Amino acid sequence: MAEFDINHVRNIVLLGHSGSGKTTFAESMLFEAGLIHRRGSVEERNTVGDYTDLEKERGNSIFSKLMHTTWKGFKINILDTPGYDDFAGEVISALRVADTGVMLLNACAGVEVGTDILWEYTEQFKTPTIFIVNKVDHHQADFDRAVAEAKSHFGPHVTVVQYPTAVGSGFHAIVDVLNMVMYQYGDQDGGKPQKLPIPANEKEKAASLHKELIEAIAANDEGLMEKYFDKGELTEDEMKAGLHLSMVKHELFPLFCASAKQNHGVARIMSYIDNVCPSAHEMPPQKIRSGEILECRADGPPCIFIYKTVNEPHIGELSFFKVYSGVVRAGMELVNENTSVTERLNQLFVVEGNKRTPVTELTAGDIGATLKLKNTHVNNTLHEKGRNLDLEPIVFPDPVLSVAITIAKKGEEEKLASAMHQLREEDPTLRMEVSAELGQTLLHCQGDMHLSVIKWKLQHTYHIDVEYARPRISYRETIRGTADAQYRHKKQSGGSGQFGEVTIRLEPLYEDMPDPADLTVRHKDIVDLPWGGKLAYYNCIVGGVIDARFLPSILKGVMEKMNKGPITGSYVRDVRVCVYDGKMHPVDSNDLSFKIAGMMAFRDAFHRADPQLLEPIYHLDVYCPDELTGSILGDLQMRRGIVEGFNNEGHFTIVNAKVPHAEMFQYASSLRSLTQGRARFKMKFDHYAPVSADLQHRLAEAFKKETPEMAEV
Repeated sequence: MAEFDINHVRNIVLLGHSGSGKTTFAESMLFEAGLIHRRGSVEERNTVGDYTDLEKERGNSIFSKLMHTTWKGFKINILDTPGYDDFAGEVISALRVADTGVMLLNACAGVEVGTDILWEYTEQFKTPTIFIVNKVDHHQADFDRAVAEAKSHFGPHVTVVQYPTAVGSGFHAIVDVLNMVMYQYGDQDGGKPQKLPIPANEKEKAASLHKELIEAIAANDEGLMEKYFDKGELTEDEMKAGLHLSMVKHELFPLFCASAKQNHGVARIMSYIDNVCPSAHEMPPQKIRSGEILECRADGPPCIFIYKTVNEPHIGELSFFKVYSGVVRAGMELVNENTSVTERLNQLFVVEGNKRTPVTELTAGDIGATLKLKNTHVNNTLHEKGRNLDLEPIVFPDPVLSVAITIAKKGEEEKLASAMHQLREEDPTLRMEVSAELGQTLLHCQGDMHLSVIKWKLQHTYHIDVEYARPRISYRETIRGTADAQYRHKKQSGGSGQFGEVTIRLEPLYEDMPDPADLTVRHKDIVDLPWGGKLAYYNCIVGGVIDARFLPSILKGVMEKMNKGPITGSYVRDVRVCVYDGKMHPVDSNDLSFKIAGMMAFRDAFHRADPQLLEPIYHLDVYCPDELTGSILGDLQMRRGIVEGFNNEGHFTIVNAKVPHAEMFQYASSLRSLTQGRARFKMKFDHYAPVSADLQHRLAEAFKKETPEMAEV
């Protein structure tokens, strides 16, 4: 395979809402360059990109794929990404290593919700971006509406470079206002177009758009602006140079048109990618955590960044990386900055879907893959020995959906843990938690489709059948009143017995609370509880009725009961416990006796002190179009939500609300159904709040039925 220097490598990421034609566009790029001799289709399940059994079964992209093509002396690395927000991690990791975003718009649908979300990611990375209005050959296509929506959503810097002379069945020609020519296509699938003068009936429109393009380019470059004022025109080379600079600065976004299905317009866009889009060394240098920067140069220190890993059956773990500096060669040893392990790159590959082609080296700016690294993961930086290079990691989105996961067949717990570890290596947006508090294994992910993919993988790849269930809620228990309780633990069974008697006072704890006036405080401890809140533990013993050495045992008993609260088995918080009386036995008293007595006295006092159950309240931000606000407000009201206000961000209204966590199960799928996928949300824990008396009673009764032994102890 031919080797390409740093100036002749382009890295693009295909972006767009599901159904915009990304995978088909990639297929046409490979076909146009002669890397494949027959174009596959999504409908026939035979594209290079969507090669996994799961993607063939579902008929859409789920994972980002690395492919590459060559075009007129350039190598173009193509990162094809899924269009659903459930797989945002795949998109973000691809954007991290791409140098140009290629945003496809469906000419029939215009700017869809997925497009808006993806645009936020490109803004986050400041990725140079071009737009392609695809499917202009469809009978419902509306190119002008798609352009108008793009300008409305993404600003006036979206600038037309091409437009079709007609859409739908009449689509056969594209006017290019950069070089002021028309490309006319025949009836055949693909093929080289005729390069013709612009027809008379299109000249006025083309001239107007040509002028808009020049002015947009010149506005971002003072030198070009002066030339434009002097001459009233810019040459094609000057326009390309201005477009290039404006893209790097993220200040202009050229818009093209195409029919990826018919392979019309694809070659022209590939030439634009070669000649105008930036290479890696023209992008801003990478930041290192130490505060330094790393320039993308072939003569720099060898340094690669792992952005994705995949576990291939019968092969092992395939690590995908971008070379950010220097040249890496097969057999080279690099140090993993994050794990301090020296890794040997035994093999290097360039990749087309599931096809791997060995290469001897990859230069700065290129993207490739290697096999079977010992201890290297996503977000790791590998570099030559003697350096300290740690590139900034990818920040993946927080989960929006949690479920409890159980194994259908007992005895496969270790097998599940191993499988989930591997899935987590491949997908950093997936999190697994063994919750001792809830007594469940929890799966945290990005949505229903994400869940279904995990289940499919567990079943088909790891042969583990699992079920999903609603997770329990992490309630908290506290008290509103004051109560005293005395408990005597006495047990005699031959020989030394057990004896311990404790009298305590239990009170709600609040900030700046004064010490009890009627008790003598000898010592107090304020304990920050690991589950939130505090415990104030007071020694108010007088007259030595309980030896000081038993006070820690009483505290252990109290803490043990606070771990499994008396009302629902939830953690107890924000209470004050005053131990002020009791009795000992000279022979039978021991630590265990006082631990049990303390636990039981706490339980009895808690029930008498007006117990209160608290539920977690989450802050919720729902991003939605204006016209859907009413539906969302109605739904939040049904979920016991309290709307606190509204904000605006671009074309979204942001509804700010506080909602009980118990009402948020499967909210992601409900919101998608309610808004046809046009809204999204973020949420985070805010505080705990009291539940209603009715709900507390129901939860307490359910706890008694489920765990009668816990309710008694």
